[in-house]
Amino acid sequence: MKVSLNWLKKHIDLDISVEELSHTLTMTGLEVEGVEHFESIKGSLAGLVIGEVVSCEKHPNADRLKVTKVDVGAEDLLSIVCGAPNVDKGQKVVVATIGATLYPSEGDSFKIKKGKIRGELSEGMICAEDEIGLGASHDGIMVLDTDLPNGTPAKDFFSIEEDTVFEIGLTPNRVDAASHYGVARDLHAVLDVPLNKLDSAAFKPDNNSKVFDVCIENKAACERYSGVSITGIDVAPSPTWLQNKLKAIGLAPINNVVDITNYVMHDLGQPLHAFDADKIADNSIVIKNLSSGTTFKTLDDVERELHEEDLMICDSKGNGLCIAGVFGGLGSGVSEQTKSVFLESAYFSADSVRATSQRHGLKTDAAFRFERGADPNMTIVALKKAALLIKEIAGGEISSDIIDSYPSKIEPFRVEVSLDRVNRLIGKDIPSDTVKGILNRLEIEVTEEKGDNLVLSVPPYRVDVQREADVVEEVLRIYGYNSIEIDDNLGSNFLSYSQKNISEKVEDRLSQILCARGFYEILSNPLTSSKYLEVTPEYDANENVDILNMLSEDLDVMRQSLIFSGLESVARNINHQQRNIKLFEFGKEYKKVKPREYSEKEVLALWISGKNKDENWNEKVRNSDFYDLAAMGDILLKGIGIQNASKIEFGNNAWGSYGINYLVGSTVIGTVGVINKTILNLFKIKQPVFYAEFSLAEVKSQIVNKKFQFKEISKFPSVRRDLSLVIDKGISFQKIQDLSFKIENRLLTGVNVFDIYEDKSLGDNKKSYSVSFTLQDNQKTLTDKVIDKTMNRLIKGFEDEYGALIRK
Repeated sequence: MKVSLNWLKKHIDLDISVEELSHTLTMTGLEVEGVEHFESIKGSLAGLVIGEVVSCEKHPNADRLKVTKVDVGAEDLLSIVCGAPNVDKGQKVVVATIGATLYPSEGDSFKIKKGKIRGELSEGMICAEDEIGLGASHDGIMVLDTDLPNGTPAKDFFSIEEDTVFEIGLTPNRVDAASHYGVARDLHAVLDVPLNKLDSAAFKPDNNSKVFDVCIENKAACERYSGVSITGIDVAPSPTWLQNKLKAIGLAPINNVVDITNYVMHDLGQPLHAFDADKIADNSIVIKNLSSGTTFKTLDDVERELHEEDLMICDSKGNGLCIAGVFGGLGSGVSEQTKSVFLESAYFSADSVRATSQRHGLKTDAAFRFERGADPNMTIVALKKAALLIKEIAGGEISSDIIDSYPSKIEPFRVEVSLDRVNRLIGKDIPSDTVKGILNRLEIEVTEEKGDNLVLSVPPYRVDVQREADVVEEVLRIYGYNSIEIDDNLGSNFLSYSQKNISEKVEDRLSQILCARGFYEILSNPLTSSKYLEVTPEYDANENVDILNMLSEDLDVMRQSLIFSGLESVARNINHQQRNIKLFEFGKEYKKVKPREYSEKEVLALWISGKNKDENWNEKVRNSDFYDLAAMGDILLKGIGIQNASKIEFGNNAWGSYGINYLVGSTVIGTVGVINKTILNLFKIKQPVFYAEFSLAEVKSQIVNKKFQFKEISKFPSVRRDLSLVIDKGISFQKIQDLSFKIENRLLTGVNVFDIYEDKSLGDNKKSYSVSFTLQDNQKTLTDKVIDKTMNRLIKGFEDEYGALIRK
């Protein structure tokens, strides 16, 4: 959730730094995951000022240019060459001074420099609106109607807004803080500074020309329903201040009415919905359930089939207007033609909204709040604020009293607390007055005191505070975790130690090898998007482990492969100009084997991309390739004692366009390959990415009962011999290596290809491998006779098995 600092200050006076505020929010349970700087216009027009054209003469060396003298409030006038056809003496203009960086509406940014244009000095730039990101017109320079002094910063004239925006990781139990007012309430409690009261005293109906009847048929799913009508409005774009407020928290402005409902929801935490009042039959609202199979077209122009348990907002004829608390209907939505609206502010059952939201896969801001528990006492406050804003911004008249159907009042929670247990659980004796002060600032009322025991009345919006332990947690987070001293004598009389098992040792060893070679370990989310699998038909959607209560539509399944979550990290690094990437992760992959039966697979995944190493003055760098990762696979397996893995090439698999499989016997224990472009395009990655995946279960099974033997280093020298083999292109080096050890497994200690040559002169479909063979006898020095005999056996084997021609 995004929280604007400027917006927050409308509710509470804050006199602390951004860093202090970030720390305070985090320590009270509203963890700040990021802080961003928002500018309503990129660059905030820094270095741009209001200037006045004092003189304007024709350029001596160019017909379409003019030489101007501009007063920008400095001691000397600026000489500026301008090509705009409308520039003239006496105009107030926007001037970009030397050193200013401009961010045009289209294209890249650029810096203003002092220079000469056709021989005439130019000390700045007189700007058109598209050149500074204020519009699309390039017909001429902007001519301002202002009396502001020359030299006034342009951002003051254009009311450029700058803001600090906090990204808060809101936990599911803290829906009370899902608004700027809610966050301000928390800061009021912890900082003990005044909270500005919500004032709706200005609200009053202008007439009663459009009164609505409200009937709640399903009172369990809708416990309170409030509304008001406004007529004679003009639906248009929102004013700049409102658009900026929404843009700061990541919302796109739509129109003034819809923007106001969004603004009030993010301000007070109460979802609102605006209906086109003229499309509601008989000015009548009925809250009820429709039959299963009923179709309803929502605002996104999708026709949905309703379930009998979906709560609907209907008119008197039974026409569906809105899926209650989730999503509005296309037929009753606000458009440019709308002249009257009916504003809804309700309290819907969390269970009902959650179930409907899940059934239809609709994750809206309104559903987010309702399904966690909204504030039943905020409906009318929010309604009045929205009505006043609509009247102010869109015009019109408030044409009814507040309609409020509240069949059974929702009472505060009653909780009994012992101060002694509060102190015992916290681990510190906190004065009772301090505890009661904290509770009071949290709007938790002490209704009764019985010695050490308190009877509390907890407001309904604090759905997470219903037990004594919950109250203790509230006191502790406001009092401050860091205010609880740690006793010098605190200790433990039991320390548990257990030796690492073979599985942990294997992972540790693999990590050490990878880190030593420049890889970074990542930990990604096992939840991912099912959309990734749509472009990879090899992954069966029927095997997805679906998330029933998904946090968002982008996290709706458990991952079938680590490749996608890793590519998200790769893309993020590339977007932050970190193009040379070596990542690895130990994680699990999940599949549905059959209904209610699932499998988990432990995997080691690796990704490399970009250059093979950082730039160095004495060493050339190159692009990483498939062979770098394949070599890393060899190093990993040999590093944990698996010496007998063979390799088989493949053409295509679920994610790769080519690569190799590592096998022990007939069991595939790992795969290395290049990720195909279809998958890379999902993440807008343009550079090649290479991926490896090893089954940890299969890898570990090869060494669980393996006994390592150590032998003395041979006292006798090794011998190297080289051969050039002309063979068919389809024969891999792996086959050459395997056959070599099959022919000679006693003296042969190493086989390596050090050159590959392809040319038409070798023959059709032929290639040449230059291969080195290392021979060594641990018992004696090899003689030429033994060496020649061994090499002749190898040559004969290559000729007989693969039809090889030995190049002399």
